[in-house]
Amino acid sequence: MKFNVLSLLLVLFLTIGCNKEQTKKTDIKAELIAGKDSLIFPEEVHFKSMRQITFGGDNAEAYWSFDDKQMIFQSNNKNWGVDCDQMFLMNIEESFKEKVPPMISTGKGRTTCAYFLPDNKSYVYGSTHLGGDECPPAPLRKNGRYVWPIYDSYDIFVSDLEGNITGQLTNEPGYDAEATVSPKGDKIVFTSTRSGDLELYTMNIDGSDVKQITNELGYDGGAFFSPDGTKLIFRSSRPKTPEEVKAYKDLLAQGLVEPTEMELYICNADGSDMRQLTSLGNANWSPFFHPSGKKILFSSNFEAERGFPFNLYMIDLDGKNLKRITHGETFDAFPVFSNDGKWLAFSSNRNNGGGRDTNLFIAEWQE
Repeated sequence: MKFNVLSLLLVLFLTIGCNKEQTKKTDIKAELIAGKDSLIFPEEVHFKSMRQITFGGDNAEAYWSFDDKQMIFQSNNKNWGVDCDQMFLMNIEESFKEKVPPMISTGKGRTTCAYFLPDNKSYVYGSTHLGGDECPPAPLRKNGRYVWPIYDSYDIFVSDLEGNITGQLTNEPGYDAEATVSPKGDKIVFTSTRSGDLELYTMNIDGSDVKQITNELGYDGGAFFSPDGTKLIFRSSRPKTPEEVKAYKDLLAQGLVEPTEMELYICNADGSDMRQLTSLGNANWSPFFHPSGKKILFSSNFEAERGFPFNLYMIDLDGKNLKRITHGETFDAFPVFSNDGKWLAFSSNRNNGGGRDTNLFIAEWQE
């Protein structure tokens, strides 16, 4: 679900290509420094080097194994034999310009939000396959408004890295998806409609001890734990006026949400000390903790006049010291740090030849 916003953005965005084709791993550090002919824009001072991983389709939500040796990401690349988002596995040194990564989801239904479990041999992800083998429709507009579908056929599953489902963690009626795992390896946070609204919940990694974290009307989702597992950062679209409340409830009754106005919220892992982190306007989303645990990276279009571009920003936990990290003219989102804090994976429209592809990149991070 966190990935669907790309569908509209890719229709809107014009893209600039910025880099010569990379062919040799040994050339990466020599060629990719901030400058005119680089994947890195001159203002992107936190990126020491960068490598492009995918070269076609929509690719996003790449999450690291606990040992930082592999990643799982979702893609709808037609050249890989899929009709909608499925999960793919990569070793960190790989890229996929001339080869296809192994698919490790079932190939049925639509999938979202895969996240490694601590053993590095299994992962959790959301899938609609119990609701049918076909890809469910993905409406983008309702009465002229941009919307995301909330499929009630989504449940959260455990799979090994060969694509064999070994467990099912949710079986409540309605939407259960957007699962991510605490760096401590003990808890999972996810979004569910089991209460009648889109709220955050936590559970043990075996699916036991489910606890509701949020309880205010609005879409709460895309949550991640802090590096020490004590806090949660997430996005929320919380309607305030009677008109906003009615519009939200009407869409939710149709299995839809409108994600164009979202702010970031932060709380303790048990839901206590809940507070709003940003008040920027427009869409602020895909947050992730900086390795220090003292800052948040996120994607936003709050500086945009026509809905784009989306760029990455960094902000302190007290809402101060907002800083722009990327400087593209189209779309940068889904920043995810490696567990050792040395690398940042994210999705971008950069270097796509002026087309609509959204690809994965891994940047070497420097403070």
